[in-house]
Amino acid sequence: MFNSPIDEIKNRLDIVEVIGSYIKLQKAGANYRANCPFHSEKKPSFFVSPNRQIWHCFGCNLGGDVFKFVMKIEGIEFGDALKILAQKAGIELKKENPQIKTQRQRLYEISELACRFFEKQLEKSNTGQQAKKYLLSRGLKEETIKKWRLGYAPDVWESLSNFLIGKGFERKEIVQAGLALKSEKTNNFYDRFRKRIIFPIFDLSSQVIGFGARILETSYNNEDSKDLAKYINTPATLLYDKGRILYGLNFAGQEIRKKDSCILMEGYMDVIIAHQAGFKNTVAVSGTALTSWQLNILKRYSDNLFTAFDMDVAGNNATKRSIDLAQERDFNVKIITMPEDKDPADVISQNPSQWQTIFKNAKTIHDFYFENTLNQFNKNTIEGKKKILKVLLPIIKKIPNKIEQDFWIQDLANVLETKEEFILEELSKVRVFQTGIENFNQTQKEDKEVVPVNKKTRKELLEEYFIALLLKSPKNIGLIKKEYLPFLSPQTLTLINYFEGKEYQNKQLKEFEEKINHLSFRAEFLEIENEKVEIELQNCLQEIKTLNLQTKLNEISKEIKKAEREKNFEMVQKLTKEFYQLCLQKKS
Repeated sequence: MFNSPIDEIKNRLDIVEVIGSYIKLQKAGANYRANCPFHSEKKPSFFVSPNRQIWHCFGCNLGGDVFKFVMKIEGIEFGDALKILAQKAGIELKKENPQIKTQRQRLYEISELACRFFEKQLEKSNTGQQAKKYLLSRGLKEETIKKWRLGYAPDVWESLSNFLIGKGFERKEIVQAGLALKSEKTNNFYDRFRKRIIFPIFDLSSQVIGFGARILETSYNNEDSKDLAKYINTPATLLYDKGRILYGLNFAGQEIRKKDSCILMEGYMDVIIAHQAGFKNTVAVSGTALTSWQLNILKRYSDNLFTAFDMDVAGNNATKRSIDLAQERDFNVKIITMPEDKDPADVISQNPSQWQTIFKNAKTIHDFYFENTLNQFNKNTIEGKKKILKVLLPIIKKIPNKIEQDFWIQDLANVLETKEEFILEELSKVRVFQTGIENFNQTQKEDKEVVPVNKKTRKELLEEYFIALLLKSPKNIGLIKKEYLPFLSPQTLTLINYFEGKEYQNKQLKEFEEKINHLSFRAEFLEIENEKVEIELQNCLQEIKTLNLQTKLNEISKEIKKAEREKNFEMVQKLTKEFYQLCLQKKS
């Protein structure tokens, strides 16, 4: 029997499988490694230990058990991580437990009930049947509609709100979930989604966190619908932030890893039709420009990205912004160019073989920009040449790889029938922001939120290294001389006592075991021969002692200067003597 659901969950779940569902893990001896999802790095320093069931990043010093990983990567509280992992483990939690009933959980429950309400409306109501007929006409199958849990919002002002209130939720909670609004004129509440097809939006655990809603043109006349937005979405809530969500990733994640590539589209229907046709490595940005957060998430799955946006002006601009951001994060990008006036959903549903051809002919960034630019301007006129340079030079300037950059320069010189040195001279005049001025502030903010500040002092690092050395070679515990003990932190002294078998209370023991578990994991990666551990331990202790004494010497030096300013010569003499004694101790 387990003492708590936490212990039972840890026993049932393998940390490698859980973390592997979020990021790409590679076998590294007895452990697994990956690029850390919590800070930017090119060399993997994030490790997972299946034996100890813990993870640790040696780059940013974050680490812990499976619960801490889910909390960190999902940005959630412990109660919510408990629910997610319980669901993965097939464990039913007691709903009355107040520890796990968070505000987020209430919003999850509201969102789930709303989704069920919309699903039922699609199946049972007359207008819902019209919406379903439209979805079937677009090529969706019955099983696809059920898998993606599509629904319909009736043309009634408070139908959903009344349903949720009847289930015990307060009106303010319904507003917090983004499902209702308050009228400024009448102060009455009304449903946000009405007379629309509903697309539930899921998190990585397939929990409903928001909704996209599409107008059903057949239920409006042209006059009614001309001022209505084609799509509306849940606003930002505690669960949903459109800039941090990729639609369909809950279904696409494994396939992206399997194929080592991701197809990025614009809309809900595009993704659903693609998955139905077998292109299951597809996700959508869902009504927002691609963000750094979304790319950071995709980076966990693959470095290869295909964009498949509409080829109208908005789609063309979205493609260029996406290329810029993706290049900065070292993605290999290719562009799927769609036929004019068609989106991916139309092409895939009407002619899957045409989509296969389009996908196989995806353009490199170079070909996309050159073709796109040369189609706009006449390369045979001076004015056309200048405009081509104006478009392409800033792009070339941002290419980090010099060999690739040189290839672009040669090609541009050939196209414009000029010398490479002239292109280089014009290139030297170009100044660009890496992400474009519109994204600069956003990227800065996002990077600060992603990269944790977890700096440790030299002394803290030395003491952790010292403990790791002891764990690698426990027989050396007897080498610690009493003269070094005053210079060690209380925590390190406690850990030394723990090694010597002294007893502690259960709470203390749990804290020490967690620390030792982490340091034991670190000890596995120490590249040092066993016979050299003793020398390294002594050097480590000596440096800790020296650091402590130097800190004390600096403090006394300040006190001496202060005493001199105050003409307190008795204190100066006393402090000078103490300073001299410490100097002797430092040399010994």
